[in-house]
Amino acid sequence: HVSQLPVEGRRVFVRVDFNVPLDKSGKVTDDSRITATLPTLRHLIERGARIVLGSHLGRPDGKPDPKYTLEPVAARLADLLKCDVALADEPTGDGARKVVADLRDGQIGMLENLRFDPGEEANDDTFARTLASYCDVYVNDAFGTAHRAHASTAGMAKFVAARGAGFVMATEIDKLTRLLGDVERPYLAVIGGAKVSDKIEVLDALLERVNAIVIGGAMANTFLEAQGKSLGKSRVEKDKAGVARTFLRSAQERGVAVHLPTDVIVAESLDASSGTVVGLDGIGAAHMALDIGPATLANYARIIGDARTIFWNGPMGVFEKPAFANGTVGVAHAIADNRFAFSVVGGGDSAAAVVAAGVADKVSHVSTGGGASLEFVQGLDLPGIAALAS
Repeated sequence: HVSQLPVEGRRVFVRVDFNVPLDKSGKVTDDSRITATLPTLRHLIERGARIVLGSHLGRPDGKPDPKYTLEPVAARLADLLKCDVALADEPTGDGARKVVADLRDGQIGMLENLRFDPGEEANDDTFARTLASYCDVYVNDAFGTAHRAHASTAGMAKFVAARGAGFVMATEIDKLTRLLGDVERPYLAVIGGAKVSDKIEVLDALLERVNAIVIGGAMANTFLEAQGKSLGKSRVEKDKAGVARTFLRSAQERGVAVHLPTDVIVAESLDASSGTVVGLDGIGAAHMALDIGPATLANYARIIGDARTIFWNGPMGVFEKPAFANGTVGVAHAIADNRFAFSVVGGGDSAAAVVAAGVADKVSHVSTGGGASLEFVQGLDLPGIAALAS
């Protein structure tokens, strides 16, 4: 852990996840990933470390792209910490070396977007060694990228003798590890989102651990169609019907209850200002199911209320549209209302929904990483975490 590392007066490279949304003018629209790392950074400043920050932003494709500069991010961080943050004009090279060399105790420098160099995503040894040459201590506080074996998340760690986890990373490991151990039961997984293909590995892994699974979002449509329902124009992965049926069969064999919607909200387009509640036999040829219906929500809320351990990943419908947000927001409230459960919300859209519903402080843990938390609860080894231990 960072608190146990010798950082005083030393150069400390902190891998952060500052992959934040920007508006058209390049302003940061949601700084929660930046604020999450403040405890780690303040700890290092107080101990007189010379801090070198590394992050990616977007997908610039291995070359400099002004659209993806970390400039607005450095400015936002400087505002939050009330101190200067010197941004290098490149991830490595003379400009980066100068920023690092000029740091004094308690000061912060930031490298330009690491993905401006193809060596980052390729986990290139030369690039990793160069990053490692900028520091004496390596701290990974970017849980959101821990499932990627990139130069800054995995490759460079082996070239730095002193290494450890920042506060964000340590909290994530601590909370998510609880889901892999001996949990209080019933253990319920609430899984939503668009595609069965994105989530089938998670679903299969969860069958080994949970007592029940609640399914929503467009992926529920694929399960319903696999059971012979007509879904009209709903989003369905027709080629995944077999996968869905196999999964339902395995769940039955294992005695894991799988709950699917019994009613849905339909409309003729995503832009409709409101939807209509119908049963599963009432979905018209021109309709698409865009949210779970009220009876389904009531049933899901009851199941959530009875659970003692809950993992939630993925929305119940097209929740970015107010007309189809009810199911997702309702699930967020049901999880928050369960005072007896250890509840983890696995990043991405679900985290956004919990924040939008105003109940983020009422769940046990809101993860900062969507893909990373999904891989973690499957029991997979994450390269970014493994690199700290080796």
